[in-house]
Amino acid sequence: MDRPASRAGVDAAAFRSAMRQLAGGISAITVGQDDDRTGLTVTSVSSLSADPPSLVFCINRSSSSWPVLVRRRTFAVNVLSPAQIGVAERFSGRGGAKGAARYEGVRWSRLVTGTPVLRDALAVLDCEVEELVERFGSAVVIGRVVAAEVRVEAAEPEALAYWRGTYGILRL
Repeated sequence: MDRPASRAGVDAAAFRSAMRQLAGGISAITVGQDDDRTGLTVTSVSSLSADPPSLVFCINRSSSSWPVLVRRRTFAVNVLSPAQIGVAERFSGRGGAKGAARYEGVRWSRLVTGTPVLRDALAVLDCEVEELVERFGSAVVIGRVVAAEVRVEAAEPEALAYWRGTYGILRL
């Protein structure tokens, strides 16, 4: 029988390597409005409750989106399709785009909170911050969903996924 792992801790590189084995759907989190807007790419948005409709995601508190989220207290989840890898790249900070520049080149609209939502996303969820739980250098964001829409019904069911540091397409 194998011995249990030591409680002394796990090497950060080993932890990151293990976590890269989890495939995740890709969403762009939009935060703010007008010139005071930014956003980030996340791979783990999870449903918290259907009653009331709520969800969770995590954010690094050193992210440029963190102070805007804290100040504005609203955000939107934009579930990305395989055609939106460019949006995922921009919102992840690759290429150096920051703030409002992350929104260039695609069409946006607004729902209840006024936070921009991607017109061609697979689905959008407009949210108000319910709670921010700060731990270590990150925070768990609990959002109350105030509006939700399925935007695109794909002819072929496909989703944008992220696994082992690479974007891929999940087909059913």
